[in-house]
Amino acid sequence: MKGLILSGGHGTRLRPLTHTGPKQLIPVANKPVLFYAIEDLKEAGVTDIGLILGTNMPEKVKEAVGNGSEFGVNITYIMQGEPKGLAHAVAVAQDFVGEDPFIMYLGDNILKSGITEFVEGFEESDYQARILLQPVDNPRQFGVAELDDAGNVINLVEKPEHPKSDLALVGIYLFKSSIFDAISRIKPSWRGELEITDAIQELLNTELKVDSHIVKGWWKDTGKPEDVLDANHLILDVLESEDNGEVEEGAKISGRVYIGKGTIVKKNSVIRGPVTIGENCEIEAYIGPYTSIGDNSVIIGGEIESSIVVGDAVIKCNERIVDSLIGNHSHIESKENNLPKGHRFIIGENSMVHL
Repeated sequence: MKGLILSGGHGTRLRPLTHTGPKQLIPVANKPVLFYAIEDLKEAGVTDIGLILGTNMPEKVKEAVGNGSEFGVNITYIMQGEPKGLAHAVAVAQDFVGEDPFIMYLGDNILKSGITEFVEGFEESDYQARILLQPVDNPRQFGVAELDDAGNVINLVEKPEHPKSDLALVGIYLFKSSIFDAISRIKPSWRGELEITDAIQELLNTELKVDSHIVKGWWKDTGKPEDVLDANHLILDVLESEDNGEVEEGAKISGRVYIGKGTIVKKNSVIRGPVTIGENCEIEAYIGPYTSIGDNSVIIGGEIESSIVVGDAVIKCNERIVDSLIGNHSHIESKENNLPKGHRFIIGENSMVHL
C-alpha cells in the first residue's frame, strides 16, 4: 500500500502566516502539522509516500521533509501546481500509485487515534474506497455521508445546504485504483474543482462498494487559526514532562512541561503546564497552560497563555498575550508596565509590534 499526502492549497484562512510558507508547516506542539501525517502513515506500515505540492513555496516543504529518511519512509514529490480540487490531486499522482491501493491523507489534518485500525483489511476486501467519518455540529461546512443500516455508504454530498446526516468526511481516505476511472468521469463542481466526494459518489453510481469507519477520538482540520490553537491544546493534553535545559533556582514550574536543549528558564519565571518550549530559548516570564514556544525564542516579561510562538521570536513586554499565533522572527515589545486584560495576535513571519 502507498500513501499520498496533500500539501498544496493556498491556506487563505491562515494568512498572514501562509504568506511565507505552506499551512502544513505551521507547528502544533512544536511539530509541523505535516509531520503528524507522515508519522501516522509510517505507524500504519506505509513507507512509500507521495507528497503532493502546490504553488505556495513547495521548496520549504522539501527542505523540511527531505527524502523522508528521518521518518523512516521514502518520499516522492509530486507537483500539482494550482489546486484544482482533491480529486485532481489524486489524478496527478496516478503514475506514482500505479495499481496499488493507497491512503490519501490531507496534510493539514491531525487525528488522535492514528490510522492503523482503519487500514487493516482494506487491501484484501472488495471495497473500492473506505472513508473516515465523524459527527460534527456544522455538517454544511464539510463533505457529508449518508449510510445504510449496515454502515455502507449510499450517498455523498460536498457542503450540502440540507445535510441528510451529521457525518462529516475526515480528511483521510483509502482507495483502490478504480478511483482513477471514476475521477476521469466527473466534472468540476460549482467551485471549479474536481471534488473527491463526487469521485467516490461515481464509484457508488457504478455499483462499486464503499465502506466507512467512525472516528471515535478527536480529529482536527487545522485550516483556521482557532483550529490550530485547538489542536495545540489537544496535543499538549498528552504531553510528557522532560527537562533538557537549565532551570535557575527560584523559577517555578508546575504541571507537564517539556524544555528543550540549550534553553534557560530564568529565576523570575513561572511556567504552568502543559507547556512545550523548544531549544535554545531564554525565558523570563509567565508561560501559562497550552502554550508552545518554538526554538531560539526570547520571552522576557509579561504573560503568554494558550498560544503558539512558531520560533526565533523576541517578546519583551509587560503585557498579557492570549490565544495567539505568532510567526517566525516576530518581535513584540512594549514600554508600559500595567497588565491589560489580554492581547490576541495572529501575525506572520518577520513582524514587528510595539504596544
